[in-house]
Amino acid sequence: MKRVVVGLSGGVDSSVAAYLLKEQGYEVIGLFMKNWHDDTVTISNECPWLEDSNDALLVAEKLGIPFQTVDLSEQYKEKIVDYMFSEYEKGRTPNPDVLCNREIKFDVFMKIALSLGADYVATGHYCRKGIIEKDGSQIYQLLAGIDGNKDQSYFLCQLSQEQLSKALFPIGELTKPQVREIASKLDLITAEKRDSQGLCFIGKVRLPEFLQQKLQPKEGLIYEINGSNEIYNQPKPTFNSLEEQLQFEAKPISYSPENGKVVGKHQGAHYFTIGQRKGLNVGGTKEALFIISTDIETNAIYTGQGHNHPGLFRNVLKVNNDEVHWIREDLTLKNGETLEVKARIRYRQELQKATLHQFESGLYVSFEQPQSAITEGQFVAWNIDDELVGSGVIS
Repeated sequence: MKRVVVGLSGGVDSSVAAYLLKEQGYEVIGLFMKNWHDDTVTISNECPWLEDSNDALLVAEKLGIPFQTVDLSEQYKEKIVDYMFSEYEKGRTPNPDVLCNREIKFDVFMKIALSLGADYVATGHYCRKGIIEKDGSQIYQLLAGIDGNKDQSYFLCQLSQEQLSKALFPIGELTKPQVREIASKLDLITAEKRDSQGLCFIGKVRLPEFLQQKLQPKEGLIYEINGSNEIYNQPKPTFNSLEEQLQFEAKPISYSPENGKVVGKHQGAHYFTIGQRKGLNVGGTKEALFIISTDIETNAIYTGQGHNHPGLFRNVLKVNNDEVHWIREDLTLKNGETLEVKARIRYRQELQKATLHQFESGLYVSFEQPQSAITEGQFVAWNIDDELVGSGVIS
């Protein structure tokens, strides 16, 4: 009998995942990850991980499976939290959920599970795993979940073949309503529990408050750039090559105070991200202000009115070569090669038609349609049909 360790988070998805595996004849062990208990960065007066841990324990008891708690807070702080703070200080916006899956759930946690004699690690992600044969060897595929509203393959876009080989996604063939229905029939305590919106596996955390406890406030100015500014109508230079053109088009516009007018003050450019609308506290404009650029050096924030402001859009983004990751290593592009894909730059975004261009200077993702709020530090992931084949950090 194959042994599976399920990451029981105290939510409905992992609860049902554990049940389904048991029904399929696996020996199932529930393992709860405790990822945060640093009282110097208080998150709220509640203690969400304790509540989640109790729910996970009650689910394990109900299903009749062994349950353990494992404290990964030290590794979580080192691999996720410290990295996040350093990225924000540089003015980049990391994605903690993608990192948590790569560094914690499918690395540290997986190693613990394998040391317990597990053959596989399972999670409650809405995605599927495929296996194909190519040139005599097995290749693992990361496939979209059946539920179009909940497909979570994007969060696993940094997994390796090794990690996928040991992973199981039992609820990938189900929709969220079906999962809740199963949990209700089993009378699980998690059946009606709301999905967590906090940082990956920490609990009820709101990111701005979390950041403010570590990054010092620093007053700066908010500028508004008019959508008809001449900066958006510059003639394009002549390019000697496609690579040169893509390099130019992937570069964000560099703003200076002379381009706009002061409309308010903020408490630190590193708290804000491209495309953000809330938290600026600037009124009196016809349309809402959106952040189009932040400058960490001068502590300035540049904004534009309305979600169609030209400063929000670009067709091309770049991924540095050392930050390109292919789940399907067999599809890796060589210098000068291109690939037609469908890509997304954030979770829940509709997949967009795009072309990958691999050059010595980096990998360029050229979208058919302009994309709003391309953000440095976030992940771009690319698909062929319903298979996520690779990803990279936007530079």
